[in-house]
Formats: sequence, C-alpha cells, structure tokens
Amino acid sequence: MSTGDLEEYESEVELQLYREYRDVCPMFTYVVETERRFYLANRVDRQIRTEGTRTWIELTLEDAWVWDMYRQNRFVASVKVVTFKDVNVEELPKEETP
Repeated sequence: MSTGDLEEYESEVELQLYREYRDVCPMFTYVVETERRFYLANRVDRQIRTEGTRTWIELTLEDAWVWDMYRQNRFVASVKVVTFKDVNVEELPKEETP
C-alpha cells in the first residue's frame, strides 16, 4: 500500500466517521471534549479531585458515542475518564419540532 493509498483510506474513514457523527448527534444531550477524545453522551458526571497539590478530573459518561476512527463499536454504555487536563462539557441545543 502506497502512502497515497493510505492517505486516501484515512480520508474516507474520517468522512464516514463525520457522517456517523452527524447522524447520531441528535440522539445525545452533551458534547464532551478531553485532550484525547471527543464524546457524545446523555449523562455526564464530573468530579474534581484533589490530593495534596495535584488536582484531576474524573468524568463518568453514560449512554455515549466515542469519536474514534479505529474503534469497531463507537457506542458504549459507560465511559470513565481521568484527566489532569482541561475538559469541556457542553449541552447540545434541542432540535425544535415544526
């Protein structure tokens, strides 16, 4: 497989992932961004922990979808994330019905 073939394959996989994201996004309430992953979830529990001078964030996401082109199944029942970096949690706007 040439470098061009690999780049074309990765571009196609990313496009498929974006299309899946666009299709599943209305099913979720929150968008969660960490330094390593991007998630959609319906429940988010964020706990800030401190021990001595160290502070970290523990996230528990339920009924989630993971933006990861290498995963076979991006839908997961529960995810636990521990990070020392910034976390962004946003509530998605509800679609209005006509």
